[in-house]
Amino acid sequence: MAFHIRDNRGEKRETNQMVFGIRAVIEAIDSGKEIESLFVQRGLSGSLFLELKSLLKEHNLGYQQVPIEKLNRITGKNHQGVIAVISPIVYHQIEDLLPTIYEKGETPFLLMLDGVTDVRNMGAIARTAECAGVHAIIVPRKGSAEINPDAIKTSAGALYKIPVCRQDSLGKVGRYLIESGVQLVVSTEKTQDSIYGIDYTGPTCIIMGAEDVGVSDDLIRISDKLAKIPMFGEIASLNVSVSAAVVMYEAIRQRTK
Repeated sequence: MAFHIRDNRGEKRETNQMVFGIRAVIEAIDSGKEIESLFVQRGLSGSLFLELKSLLKEHNLGYQQVPIEKLNRITGKNHQGVIAVISPIVYHQIEDLLPTIYEKGETPFLLMLDGVTDVRNMGAIARTAECAGVHAIIVPRKGSAEINPDAIKTSAGALYKIPVCRQDSLGKVGRYLIESGVQLVVSTEKTQDSIYGIDYTGPTCIIMGAEDVGVSDDLIRISDKLAKIPMFGEIASLNVSVSAAVVMYEAIRQRTK
């Protein structure tokens, strides 16, 4: 699923979901392509780059400043100090999806991932979520795993099927969900309440956090329920993709009684 842009001489300026060259990246953004990541040469300047920066600000897109050596390792062609990676999926907004779920007469079943940065965990979670009938996965625009070929492969193609909502602020999304009648259930060790004591039959968003730091305090503060997975062995935690599967299928068990 490569995205190709040709210059005036007909030469390809992109390979393997990458767009390189300032003008080519501007064209990609203007055409509505989803930018997964953007690498910019440290110290880059000039009027065309200022045009790109203005466009990035307009679309709330961030970028990584890197040495030119890194860009040269990515491609040997004339990248002009800018390389963009195009997302293989189209992202959604939960504000657009949630009303349609209600309109269909369905009970929203959502999954929010706060700080899950490993692409294989992302893929594995997406595969389980799609199998479990989750309506959408919500991730932050910054600090989340890239949706790249590894994530797609690990998901067994589920990332092409389940909507992924990439949002600027998970806290803002959480408050929107609460106002829309969706309860927030945070999977965390910071509670004595078990996941098996929670009622998931109503509109629900399950929130999973990074393995090292868990769900952010901001989300915990506004959540409706905190729940932990009981542990009986010497190892005190599960991989986040396994944890997500355990919680999602407890919700499915209740919803399919």
